[in-house]
Amino acid sequence: NIMDDSLLRESIPNLGPTPAVARRLLHYFQLAEANGADVIMSTCSTMGPVTRLARSFISVPLFNIDEPMAAQAITLGTKFGVLATVATSAPATKTLLELEAQKVGKSIEIKSVVNQDAFARLKSGDVQGHNDLVHQELLKLQAEVDVIVLGQISLASIRFDCSVPMLQVGHSGFAYAKTLLDRMS
Repeated sequence: NIMDDSLLRESIPNLGPTPAVARRLLHYFQLAEANGADVIMSTCSTMGPVTRLARSFISVPLFNIDEPMAAQAITLGTKFGVLATVATSAPATKTLLELEAQKVGKSIEIKSVVNQDAFARLKSGDVQGHNDLVHQELLKLQAEVDVIVLGQISLASIRFDCSVPMLQVGHSGFAYAKTLLDRMS
């Protein structure tokens, strides 16, 4: 487990990973591989572009935690709502959905919603305030789309009785990691 909170802190004001962030993350991937990792999973949606780029330098399976969710989402509809609370997560998730749709030749529409106040509340320890704001956004979004995609791991614990399929980053990412590891056994 390699953790560096500065990656996201540096990426947010720059609207995505900077070259310095990409270099550090590539170094971490190489370090994980050198230390015997069988599978490498990056757990930050914002880092998706770096993860995709780094695959050509890493010889073990490497994926971003949100990739399995995006692949599943594409099978469920054509009009997607991306909900995020970090400004860099929504564009990263939108790009990922577009890439997955392109793989299967599907035309899609994406509506992105970012509620940064919710993330600020979560960071300050106000989990209920965070959840209330997220629920308000979900209420509005579910009326406009076929599928809702929660665009970051910090939303994985959200519970909401949604009228459309709602996919969360963590569950499918960890299940995919397990599948990859089971294949190696």
